[in-house]
Amino acid sequence: MLNNKIRTILASAEETGWVLEPEAKHLLVLAGLKIPRFILATTPEEALQFAAEIGYPLAAKVVSPKILHKSDVAGVAVGIESDEILEAAFHRFSALDGFSGMLVEEMVAGLELIIGAKIDYQFGPVILLGMGGTGVEIYKDATMRMAPLKETDVRSMISGLRAHQLLEGFRGRPPIGMEALTRTLLDFSDLVMEVSDRIESADLNPVMCTADACIVADARILLQNKDKG
Repeated sequence: MLNNKIRTILASAEETGWVLEPEAKHLLVLAGLKIPRFILATTPEEALQFAAEIGYPLAAKVVSPKILHKSDVAGVAVGIESDEILEAAFHRFSALDGFSGMLVEEMVAGLELIIGAKIDYQFGPVILLGMGGTGVEIYKDATMRMAPLKETDVRSMISGLRAHQLLEGFRGRPPIGMEALTRTLLDFSDLVMEVSDRIESADLNPVMCTADACIVADARILLQNKDKG
């Protein structure tokens, strides 16, 4: 049975056709996934208060129902180290089309992975695991399996990555927590199965993994186009 709060989030996104990032992250928390601490700031003062509570560095992103691809409009700022830079980001974002606030969140470190899902109209939900970071477009290192995933599927997906040694520890780099990654993929798979009749795709990019946790730093969920076909 679909969680009522998840159902409400998806219903509220029908007009735009995709889930705004703050709501997408709330949805992921409901599904058991981990996210950075964040706030949706509608004034500079709210952003500055959050910064005072958790400290720098921070990331900031524009929130607008008119802007799906934030990086295309320079709507993302990372590594923010001061009140002045944070406030300047707010004022810059507030001039963008449809501005409804600024997401401010703690910076998280780790090995960058991509986890995604697409609803194939012939085969059903398909889950993807891939290497993230600056080389993602060059190497295109990813594995896919049909949902729902089992633990054996997750192990196969991890070992199927050409760069799987990076996850296991390589040249002095500590390994990531395989249990945390497995749990993340299984919880994500369960979520996708629950909402597969309502979404077209979901992209968690990047997911920052350490020895202790996998944290979803950014999320994009597209709804099905009811007018299609």
